Amino acid sequence: MGKRGMDIETAGRERFASGPALAPADLAKLQTWFSPAFPVGAFSYSHGLEWVIEAGQITNARHLEQWVEGLLRHGSGRSDLILLGAMWRAVRCGDWSAAGEITALAAALQPTRERRLESLGQGTAFVSAVAAVWPHPALVRFQRTFPGETALPVAVGLAAAAHGLPLEPVLVASLQAFTANLVSAGVRLVPLGQTDGLRVLAALEPVVLEVSQEARGCGLDDLGSACALADIASMCHETQYTRLFRS
Repeated sequence: MGKRGMDIETAGRERFASGPALAPADLAKLQTWFSPAFPVGAFSYSHGLEWVIEAGQITNARHLEQWVEGLLRHGSGRSDLILLGAMWRAVRCGDWSAAGEITALAAALQPTRERRLESLGQGTAFVSAVAAVWPHPALVRFQRTFPGETALPVAVGLAAAAHGLPLEPVLVASLQAFTANLVSAGVRLVPLGQTDGLRVLAALEPVVLEVSQEARGCGLDDLGSACALADIASMCHETQYTRLFRS
């Protein structure tokens, strides 16, 4: 790639990183939704990480960074953003038939019982909390039309679209929250120091932006995962004798 091409690519990434300007109220809303204190129980899930650490496959900060980066680029991190974006577009267009299909697909894609519990438990709690505190007709319609459990990326896409939040910052915030939760679990389980955890988060910032940028241009046909070990870890976690996390 020539210098001009590299300059154009860099400029594009910088524009995506900055994203469209958010009104202060919308920024506050995003920060609240993805705060560790938001009542979805994210802190109680490790996404199979607990078993991986118990098996001795992650023993330091570098190992943790590599494992999480794999999930972001090739696993549930990327897939969830694609589902989030698809739901956001469907709700913004008022295509409730598509919204129902995306909701069913997101639930069906969960590879294990615990991963289904993780995504659908958090997603259902997310919709309930947002609907109770930031009510909107689109949320009411969704809950009445699709009364079952809801996967987390679907819930976030629904809420963001209903409240007119632009897609780009929502993608970044969602993936960053997923990353932070995994790193937090790793800090507690390995264990690692808080500074090491922050170093891992800092190292993964460019990955979060890159995957978010890619996912923005993807559709449902681009869904796919190459993280079989993470799925196996989740299966093994179901029978792990001593554990702190629900997945």
